[in-house]
Amino acid sequence: PGIYVCAKCGHELFSSRAKYEHSSPWPAFTETIHQDSVAKRKERPGALKVSCGKCGNGLGHEFLNDGPKRGQSRF
Repeated sequence: PGIYVCAKCGHELFSSRAKYEHSSPWPAFTETIHQDSVAKRKERPGALKVSCGKCGNGLGHEFLNDGPKRGQSRF
């Protein structure tokens, strides 16, 4: 339980309350902890490249409509 932060600058990214089990080997989250936690840019259809909203450190992707509920995204 707790808050997941950027490994580079310590900026708050995700809450453990938004974490869920996914078939991916990576941690999966339904939402960020703050509106400015991450920055996003379109990379390909259905996926956005995600970086830390404070320092720009690469964090992976947001997969649109791939969350645990219909219409939710997966970080």
